[in-house]
Amino acid sequence: MSKLLFTINRVILFTIGIVIIVDCIALMAIGKINFGSVAPLLLGIIFVAHGLFWQAIRKYCCQNPWLNRLWYGLWAAFTLWLISFGLFIWSLQQQITLSKGPAPTVAAIIVLGSGTVAGKPTPTLAKRLDSAVPLIKSQPNALVITSGGVGFQRTRSEADIMATYLHESHAIAFERILQEGKSTSTEENLANSRDILEANGLSIAEPIAIVTSDFHTIRAASIAKHQGYQQPITVASPTPLLIRYNAWFREYFAFVSGWLLGEY
Repeated sequence: MSKLLFTINRVILFTIGIVIIVDCIALMAIGKINFGSVAPLLLGIIFVAHGLFWQAIRKYCCQNPWLNRLWYGLWAAFTLWLISFGLFIWSLQQQITLSKGPAPTVAAIIVLGSGTVAGKPTPTLAKRLDSAVPLIKSQPNALVITSGGVGFQRTRSEADIMATYLHESHAIAFERILQEGKSTSTEENLANSRDILEANGLSIAEPIAIVTSDFHTIRAASIAKHQGYQQPITVASPTPLLIRYNAWFREYFAFVSGWLLGEY
């Protein structure tokens, strides 16, 4: 029985490792070479190696007591991390569910940027903009802000490309859209948008809708509250399936990083 369980564990490790490796290689093939693709790739390689060579690895580690303790320590640390990651995903799912409910009347709608390619929104950003449209059209008195600066080797701000997309794809009048075209992070998105709100006579004490990707809702709401937004209402847009789970993985580390940097 123990031998069968041992074999099953090896097969599970190998299978999970292969899935992770294939996913990361697919992301890297479309230019997404970052922490969120490299770290899981290394993890996948470790899983595959243990699935194939578990006995050899254990035999080698057992020859050195210090190395053996390190091996167990690393697996214990990984288990604790896995638990914390599971709790984060659970919290994220709860936030996504809340964000999909009907939004109350808001004073303004801020759409956060998420990258452009060749003057067009990325699929993730297009989803954010598409998700903002029903709210924009149902609340004609709400101020609309597109937020995103000029990226590396770009000539147009993300905010401008977002405004153009809303106008051309959804017939939202340019005159209704204010552009925040200087930010390079979520923290700057919200801080600069706050200045635009105040310049237009709106208080951040009023309900403000923040449209962003589902995986980003917890961090966006936390940063907004830290900056003084008293009633931030996140509106979640679905993340394209190809990058969804990798995005959730990267967001875990981004959330931890933001907490360490005092963003909330």
